[in-house]
Amino acid sequence: MGGTLKKLNFFVDEDVHKELNKLVPAGQKSRIINEALRKELLMIKREKVTEKLMALKSEGEKVPVGEIVEALKRDRGRHA
Repeated sequence: MGGTLKKLNFFVDEDVHKELNKLVPAGQKSRIINEALRKELLMIKREKVTEKLMALKSEGEKVPVGEIVEALKRDRGRHA
């Protein structure tokens, strides 16, 4: 999933910094932060899509629950 690396400068809470230094070996911090950000960004994307779906809910035709569940399973399988 990588590609070109970009350096970012940002702040983290002191307790997060301490835990990161305590738990993550040198040379692994970027990987851990990238994985955490990917997960968080995916969750944000899903929340936005859910909001859009809820807004459209009353406008569209009804879709069987089983069909929705299967579509969600396929989506989650691609992001596991």
